[in-house]
Parts: sequence; C-alpha cells; structure tokens
Amino acid sequence: MSFFNFKGFGRNSKKNKNQTPTHTQTSQLSPPVAPATKSNSLYSSPHNSNSKLSLRKNPSPKRQQQQQHQNITQNNSNVLNGSPERRSNPIPSIQTNKLQNVSTNSTSHTNAASPANSTQSTSQQVMFLSEPFVRTALVKGSFKTIVQLPKYVDVGEWIALNVFEFFTNLNQFYGVIAEYVTPEAYPTMNAGPHTDYLWLDANNRQVLLPAGQYIDLALTWINNKVTDKNLFPTQDNVSFPQAFLRDVQRIMIQMFRIFAHIYHHHFDKIVHLSLEAHWNSFFAHFISFSKEFNIIDRKEMVPLLPLIENFEQQGKII
Repeated sequence: MSFFNFKGFGRNSKKNKNQTPTHTQTSQLSPPVAPATKSNSLYSSPHNSNSKLSLRKNPSPKRQQQQQHQNITQNNSNVLNGSPERRSNPIPSIQTNKLQNVSTNSTSHTNAASPANSTQSTSQQVMFLSEPFVRTALVKGSFKTIVQLPKYVDVGEWIALNVFEFFTNLNQFYGVIAEYVTPEAYPTMNAGPHTDYLWLDANNRQVLLPAGQYIDLALTWINNKVTDKNLFPTQDNVSFPQAFLRDVQRIMIQMFRIFAHIYHHHFDKIVHLSLEAHWNSFFAHFISFSKEFNIIDRKEMVPLLPLIENFEQQGKII
C-alpha cells in the first residue's frame, strides 16, 4: 500500500479547504498580489498598508500590473504558453559561470547583467551576509522539530500542506517588492552576476526573460500545480499521484530561485521594511524542510550557499 493513501490532517483541515493561493486559476498569467485576507502564518502580513516604512509609491499597483500583464500576453504568446513541463527535465535551466549553447542552432549567451547591476548584486550580497542582518531571525534555535513529520500524519499530506504554505508566504513577500522588479532595472532573471535562470517557451527554446516576467510565470505555474486537485488532492478518497514528489521538487526549486533573486537584488527593501527577521526565518524554515525530506539538491543552492552555510553554523538549519 502506498504511504500516500492514508488519511492525514492536511486534507481535512479547514486551512486546506478554505484557503486559496493569491493567484486566480482563471488567468494564465496572474500577477502576484499580496492577499487581502489575514493569514495566521508565522510570517504573515509582510506588508502592512498602515506602515510608515511602506515602500509602495502607489498603494494599489494592481492596475499597473494588469496592464503590464496584458502587454506581455499580447507580445510574448510563445513565452506565456511555455511551461517547465515541456522538456524531459522540467525545470527551467540554471546557467552558472560560463553560459553554454542552449541548442545546436543557437548562439552562446553572455551574461546580460550590466556593470551597475553586478555592483548592485555584490552590494546586496554583502548586506545579507553581513552583521547584524545575517543573525537576525524571529525564531531562536533550529526548525528541526517544526519540519519533522508529526506522528500519525501522512507524509504526502504533510509535504503538500507545507509546500502550499511556503508558496502562499513567498507570494506575499514578493507582492511587497513586485513593482520594483521592472524590465529596465532587472532585464534578466538572475541570482547574482554569475547565475542566470532561463525559461522554456512554447517552442521548446530556452530564453532569457526579465526577472519580473520570469517570476510571474513561475508563480503562476506553481499556483496551477498547488490548486490542481489531481496533484494536490483535497478529498479523502483521492490518493496522491505517482508524480507528486517529482512535481514538489520542481515547485520547491522554482521557489528557491525566487528566494535567490530577492536576496541578491532586493534585500535592501526587506531591511527598509524591518522584515529581515521574518525573511531570514522564512528562508531557514524553507531550507530546513527541503533538507528534512531531501527535496532540493545542494547544487541548486549554489547562489545562496554562503548564507545557508552561515545559518548552519548558527544552528538555524540542521
């Protein structure tokens, strides 16, 4: 008998039945917007509209995001129709250091980051690895007992619940800085000057996208996964599919890449909002969960390995 067939609290909990991700299922590319409902999560309310530290120049950029979404939809149909599932390895590729040809018919890419962006990334990295920010956290000690599988709980239910929570909280955090991730400021999706992430379009071609567009596509793809009741079932009589763990790995890798981009390019905004304790604890929780269930390979974590190793030395990650 598969261990995914047992009843777990995840499907029967009110949170799983009533809470929905911040994206709607009706749109192929729904821009991430911080939800209006109040969350009970440890990392809830990363953006408070009443905060004097609010970064938003316009308190409601939703209309601008919708217009941007319409323009992207009209001009980039091949990209929008693309999916990480259109290749044998369904994760958009990571290119570290030297970027290689994506196919026999394509030319090699050079890193598109400008010297200004490279300097900015280096400055951000110094910031999130420096004192006191690197030691700031909401939770003292490690997340080991928090991420471990509770007794009598189905492992599939536990993983599904946590992945859903990680996605919801990451989408909230991104909603705080989304309006600043413009194509002009961030023309490529990268995690530092030596790591670019590529997207696979509808023609099965790897393409460099602006960071904002890549993140919108990734969050929409994740949303479609976690709201798919065939993959993340909510009924007691529906078991988890065989592809569940494989898709969880893909989802977690995509979320890690968003973490990496924000740490390398937007950590100053997190600090400006006094959210570095929330953000660091959220990331430590995410990595601890990944390590507990061996979800993300260590080589995928290269852009943030210095930070992860620092958290391990502090005992935040075990």
